Amino acid sequence: MPLDPQSAIRRGKDCITTEALALEATARTIDDRFAQVITALNQALDTGRKLIFSGLGKSAHIAQKCVGTFNSIGAPSCFLDPVNALHGDLGLCRGGDICLMLSNSGESEELTRLVPLLKRFELSTVAITAQPDSTLATACDQILTYSVPREACPLALAPTASTVAAMAIGDALAMVLLEDRGLTREDFARFHPAGNIGRNLILRVTDIMLTGDRFPRLPCSRSVQDAILQMTKARAGCIALVNEPDDTLCGIFTDGDFRRSAVKGGDFLGRPVADFMTRNPVTVSDQSLVVDALRVFEHREIDDLIVVDDANRPVGLIDGQDLPRMRLI
Repeated sequence: MPLDPQSAIRRGKDCITTEALALEATARTIDDRFAQVITALNQALDTGRKLIFSGLGKSAHIAQKCVGTFNSIGAPSCFLDPVNALHGDLGLCRGGDICLMLSNSGESEELTRLVPLLKRFELSTVAITAQPDSTLATACDQILTYSVPREACPLALAPTASTVAAMAIGDALAMVLLEDRGLTREDFARFHPAGNIGRNLILRVTDIMLTGDRFPRLPCSRSVQDAILQMTKARAGCIALVNEPDDTLCGIFTDGDFRRSAVKGGDFLGRPVADFMTRNPVTVSDQSLVVDALRVFEHREIDDLIVVDDANRPVGLIDGQDLPRMRLI
């Protein structure tokens, strides 16, 4: 009979908790064998070889996800269907390639039959399984195991915690390989030219910053009134203030600074804006990527960000309110 709402909520939480326990247990299995596999992957890639992932059923889906992840970090990868491999797809194999074979039980007949054929092509093989004594684990050159105390399925039939753990092993290999091979944001951008990821990684702050009439700036010796007029004309929430005569940044004056200066009373409009500006404001280099600017906005909780050149001269402004419109956040 259908579950009542509270039972459904409880069962949902139990499922996620069970999978989390499998991840914790799997993390404890990471040992020297993991480092050895990373070394083998690096050696294969350094010699122009590729990574091949293979699996059946749910493991096939995980293998295909691994292919996408590894390709995205510049590690050429492909999927080999173990059934089709026996009917011609072995042609994609080259000596020195590495085949990572996923099987929860380690007893999938199609995979175990494939191992000696791969070795005949001089491929190295890595078993990724929950069963270290399985046929597949014994046959492969290297092995990585994951630990699954129990599946989340109430019938103990549908693979749940085991698929999460297997995918975590693949992700761990990819992320460690990414770091080990020194992949940069620029490298990552080359592999992700489309979508939000590509846009954020390829764009530089000079592509989105406000300049010209939209970027107000004045010497810091000018009055508060002059600063407000410039901000109003540019429809900006701040103004960059510079030293004379070198034009280097000395501070920023914002709407908030204006309100705080008004509280002091008197002829504050005629006073030097330097008396009320924020000194040493947060800035970003004009050589930075947009993703770097986004990180500054997230961590510093500011509304506007001044862009400076190598000489610390303000060259543009990024208005935080423009970012959602640009679909950058």
